[in-house]
Amino acid sequence: MIELETADTKERLWTKDFLIVFGVNFLLFLCFYLLVVIIPSYAIDEFHVSDGIAALGSSIFVIGALIGRIAAGRLMESVGRRRMLFTGLIFFTILSLGYFFISSITTLLIIRFFHGLAFALASTATGTISASLIPHSRRGEGTGYYGVSIIVASAIGPFLGVLISNNSSVTGNFILCAVLAVFSLFAGLFLNVPKLTLTAEQKSEMKGFKISNFFEPKAIPISITILFMGLAYSSILSYLKLYAGQINLTEVVSFFFIVYAVVVILTRPFTGKWFDKHGVNFVMYPAIICFIIAMILLSQVHSGLILLLSAVFVGLGYGTTQASAQAYAVKKSPVHRMGLATSTFYIFLDLGIGVGPFLLGFLTPFIGYRGMYMVMAGLLVVSFFVYYVMVGRKEKAEAQDHTLKVLN
Repeated sequence: MIELETADTKERLWTKDFLIVFGVNFLLFLCFYLLVVIIPSYAIDEFHVSDGIAALGSSIFVIGALIGRIAAGRLMESVGRRRMLFTGLIFFTILSLGYFFISSITTLLIIRFFHGLAFALASTATGTISASLIPHSRRGEGTGYYGVSIIVASAIGPFLGVLISNNSSVTGNFILCAVLAVFSLFAGLFLNVPKLTLTAEQKSEMKGFKISNFFEPKAIPISITILFMGLAYSSILSYLKLYAGQINLTEVVSFFFIVYAVVVILTRPFTGKWFDKHGVNFVMYPAIICFIIAMILLSQVHSGLILLLSAVFVGLGYGTTQASAQAYAVKKSPVHRMGLATSTFYIFLDLGIGVGPFLLGFLTPFIGYRGMYMVMAGLLVVSFFVYYVMVGRKEKAEAQDHTLKVLN
């Protein structure tokens, strides 16, 4: 029996393939976040290195991811999305097993670098595939829901990482990461990837060594804003556990990421629809302000209640900006350059998250963790104006022009 395509089927979001790519991406990011919070303390305890070198254990993963994303964006459509996905998943699984053979800080850094590279290939592919599965009219909503896979992973991962390392040993984290990698590879086998046929003109356009073949120009303005977001969020990922230990809130910090995830899950259905209906400015301005408030609260934490309240504002702030910025980057870019738009977005995000811990590791000895979070609040104030200059005012002008055309 032939199934006729209707408006409803065309606009469906939660298809089998969308659920699979959602799941694969969730497992990849769960593995990333599971390890990112425990690697600095593991490096210090196991190899007796400085805070700066220990933080490099987190940063070098993201540096590897940064290089991987540049390659993935450039090669995605020529190699094929499915082939790119499985190349990344296979190497991600192999390198997840490499943690059992670490014998020195050098070995740790090498494995972390290549693990990050493999992670980038796989997650850039999942991001591109998901974008191709989302109906254009539901771009903000669909990208927002897809982003939940990352948000939930960013909550459960650190929670499990801290819980396992506190109650068992870091080996338990390595075992779980390897199991997650195997599951992601297995799940990917059942994914049907939409094929994209490039025209001769599009193939010619993507040949040669030029900047536009590594970055999508239309995605760069919003990606610069997300660079600031990633830098600020890196201060939470890498140093919140150490900060909580200093102020005797170690037990509460595990629930920080759970509160953060719950807030994102509860607000995501609204923020995605607001993006589609009212535009990116409607969600980005309030979200950046919420992130600023979160950093100010973190700098003044004296109780578990304030720590968890800051998690609420991180969810409203960072959680919303990440999904909205990614949706905007893809929406503004040509269909055949979705891979480049996705990789461009993640390159800037990874750069912020990757460079942040390393730089802040040298800053905190002078100003402390409270001072660091105040500096991050100031950085986000700067990002508010950067967003206005690079994206906000242009979007406002385009919205006004559209309104005038409708009225006329």
